[in-house]
Amino acid sequence: MKNVTPKKYLGQHFLIDLNIAKKISKTLKYDNYNDVLEIGPGMGVLTKFLIKKTNLFLVEVDNESVTYLNDKFPELKKNIINKDFLKINLRNYFKESVAIIGNFPYNISSQIIFKVIENRNIIPFFSGMFQKEVAQRICEPPGSKKYGIISVICQLYYETTLLFTVPPTVFNPKPKVDSAVIQLNRKQKISYDCDEKLLFHIIKISFQQRRKTLRNSLKSLSLPIYLKEDSIFDSRPESLSCKTFVKLTKMIENVKLSNK
Repeated sequence: MKNVTPKKYLGQHFLIDLNIAKKISKTLKYDNYNDVLEIGPGMGVLTKFLIKKTNLFLVEVDNESVTYLNDKFPELKKNIINKDFLKINLRNYFKESVAIIGNFPYNISSQIIFKVIENRNIIPFFSGMFQKEVAQRICEPPGSKKYGIISVICQLYYETTLLFTVPPTVFNPKPKVDSAVIQLNRKQKISYDCDEKLLFHIIKISFQQRRKTLRNSLKSLSLPIYLKEDSIFDSRPESLSCKTFVKLTKMIENVKLSNK
């Protein structure tokens, strides 16, 4: 069987270390979901450890990889989705719940995370490999320079854990950076009593000027002076926890509602 050629434009770095693949496969907990979706299986190094344990689906945009996977895993032919993960409607394939796992292409890793957040109601569990810097940002607690938009939005809905780091030598071709495997477990209580669109907007504009206090970074919201006298506006966004961002959103929402 001819090997697949890694494609730079797809951000492909194929995992070649079976021990690492097995370790990633063991991150699955096998509860609270019916199916497992592997993103970007490439040549199926991780797939071989998942196939006997789960109702497994694969999503792969690379046609050459799909041909290879069909030959290597004929029992999965009906479960291979030959499309771009970022463009598919997950609810067309998974009606109830699905766990997501993979060795994710670096060039779309943040977009994958945001798609998971959008579909959080059907994704109770997520694990896989990212560029180490991205993995750290996702899991970073408040108070750090690495704590940012992706940290807050992930941690609103998931318990995030950085499990272990991985050197470049376990890939073909070798990336120029280290990688890390993370795990996201959906929180049981994730209903926030605020306008979530406004919450996301506040998080985004707060971190666009992260060195400024909220009093300055949220100027575009045209908030009344009395509200901005609250001590929360003396803070910088990197010091605020998820719960504090929710509290801030409620304060702003109440003001906007009272002015209608």
